[in-house]
Amino acid sequence: MLMIDAHLDLAMNALEWNRDLQLPVAAIREREAGLTDKPDRAKGVVSLPELRAANIGIVVATQIARYVERGSNLPGWHSPQQAWAQAQGQLAWYKAMEDAGQMVQLTHLQKLEQHLALWNDPAISNTQKPVGFVLSLEGADSLVNLSYLEKAHAYGLRVIGPAHYGPGRYAPGTGETGGLTPLGIELLKEMDALKMILDITHLTDEGFRQAMDLYKGPVWASHHNCRALVNHQRQLSDDQVKQLIRRGAIIGGALDAWMLVNDWQRGVSDPVTRNVSLQLLVDHFDHICQLAGNSQHICIGSDLDGMFGKEQCPYDMETIADLPSLAGMLAQRGYTTTDIENIFHGNWLRFVRNAWA
Repeated sequence: MLMIDAHLDLAMNALEWNRDLQLPVAAIREREAGLTDKPDRAKGVVSLPELRAANIGIVVATQIARYVERGSNLPGWHSPQQAWAQAQGQLAWYKAMEDAGQMVQLTHLQKLEQHLALWNDPAISNTQKPVGFVLSLEGADSLVNLSYLEKAHAYGLRVIGPAHYGPGRYAPGTGETGGLTPLGIELLKEMDALKMILDITHLTDEGFRQAMDLYKGPVWASHHNCRALVNHQRQLSDDQVKQLIRRGAIIGGALDAWMLVNDWQRGVSDPVTRNVSLQLLVDHFDHICQLAGNSQHICIGSDLDGMFGKEQCPYDMETIADLPSLAGMLAQRGYTTTDIENIFHGNWLRFVRNAWA
């Protein structure tokens, strides 16, 4: 069954982690053996061959480059111009993957339908199929000013999440309070005019309320779980989930362990001892489905290798190629084949077809 992942930081891993994602995960881990510069070295779970093995034919792939002010302890760049340059390097990697036949950018409906026809052709091996990607900007800091939005849209940017972690030039993010900045309000207006998708992931509660009121175009939450199950501001409250459902949004379930279980301690907790399995993601899916009364508002937004690796993933997943095992878990909970198709690809496709019509 075709799968779609609504959030992967592929270019960040390729450039900042120096991973050749054309290789199998095992080869990437072998090359990183003994490295200690990052806590997840030799523990990555994502590469292009693994995506194809999972039948993940489409991903939402990010550019991400944070601006940080003096004194910040967050990783990032010291000027918006530097952040823009970093994001352009990431774009160059995606273009190089296109040149190599590894990926193909999806920017409009006709291109999407052509790509789906290729991936649904059983006569062609998955190893010969490029992974389609919709380009998203996670955190808008790298847009030096609003004129850069048009430059980005011209090269195919179709989704923006204004916030990430910490303070932001357009919106404060995870761990912060307060609403959109004046620049962020103008950003939403310009995005609306360009008919882009707004990703509300990482917004504060106040920012979420503002964005939902201000933005008239399509809205999704690319990688979010439920606050009712794991109590943290980064998660969606039931009221926020209901607002998204009313807007026809989709919510991508994320697989970072701290979003699946309460009181996770990064670098200390262990997925096995904390019993962090893929079943916990199904719990979050089920909670949203119960609020919606159907299976039409959830999808996969794994965020795998998003600055963490196997040390902070469900223990029953060796690589992203294991994601199809969710089908059996969902079936055991009473989800029908149609429900599973909705979650794996149908809901995302319906949303994007409507957004790009």
